[in-house]
Amino acid sequence: MSEREIDDLIRPRVEEPQAASQGAGQKQKKRDKRDVHGWIVLDKPVGMTSTHAVSVIKRLFNAKRAGHAGTLDPLASGALPIALGEATKTVPFVMDGRKVYRFTVRWGEERDTDDAEGRVIVSSDQRPSAETIRALLPSFTGTIQQVPPRYSAIKVEGERAYDLARDGEEVALAARPVEIGRLELVNIPDPDHVVLEAECGKGTYVRSLARDLGRTLGCFGHVSALRRAAVGPFGEETMILLDQLEALCHRAASGEASLADALMPVETALDDIPALAVSRADAARLQRGQAVLLRGRDAPNFRGTIYVTVSGELLALAELDRGEIVPKRVFNLAGLMGRAGRKKG
Repeated sequence: MSEREIDDLIRPRVEEPQAASQGAGQKQKKRDKRDVHGWIVLDKPVGMTSTHAVSVIKRLFNAKRAGHAGTLDPLASGALPIALGEATKTVPFVMDGRKVYRFTVRWGEERDTDDAEGRVIVSSDQRPSAETIRALLPSFTGTIQQVPPRYSAIKVEGERAYDLARDGEEVALAARPVEIGRLELVNIPDPDHVVLEAECGKGTYVRSLARDLGRTLGCFGHVSALRRAAVGPFGEETMILLDQLEALCHRAASGEASLADALMPVETALDDIPALAVSRADAARLQRGQAVLLRGRDAPNFRGTIYVTVSGELLALAELDRGEIVPKRVFNLAGLMGRAGRKKG
């Protein structure tokens, strides 16, 4: 689906104006933006940029603020977590989470972009066997050194690497450590292709992984298909397709549904950090940006980042140090809030 087709899908249906009663020059008033807080995990279609996806979701919800938790290339599909409103304060926790990718490597060709869009720069007639591939995968797990693709957003002396590469300049990027927790062979549909699944940490490039596998095997390769199956706490079971979301928005406009049913709560992004409940009196101090010291036998005695709740509602992100809570980000959740639970797989 092209971005123009996507725009056509979500563009509001406008009735023919009543020229006699309203005047030919009258402009339709824009809807006021509103406070919307929560997460949408879009199952991004191939061909759509992450930036455009955010603008589409922001427009559908008529939201004041929105942002995504990690770019997904236009040629890739799958999980694109989009934060609305106060959920944008929790984006770093999702970006730091583990990612799961299922991708297809096309053997026999290395391309300058390390994906199907680039030009072929070297080729080979060799094709690896399943046994050879399986034997190699363990050497690409754990902490490895990886050189990012020349066509990437890495900055070189203030310029994006992909801008330099497009201008024909030689781009030399340094290797850097990345963490790959799991790399498995899923399927070999034919001798030219292999389907792999990788679980990896922040900063890992699947395109580089495919390139380096091809070089090591001596057959060369590039990514021909890529799907992100999970980001942090968000997996396949939490994703929603764009047409499903658009249909829900139309039902909500007619009073048959609520947009809150599609939104996951802000705190969904905070699954990996401890929660601490406080009294209303302590909550009032934290809302004003003041630290709170918890005393007594039940006071927590560890250090680290926590999220604070009051009466079951998210209040703040804070640092805890031997019973002292220091607020770092306070949430103002007035408006439409996410309430969707996780779908059962």
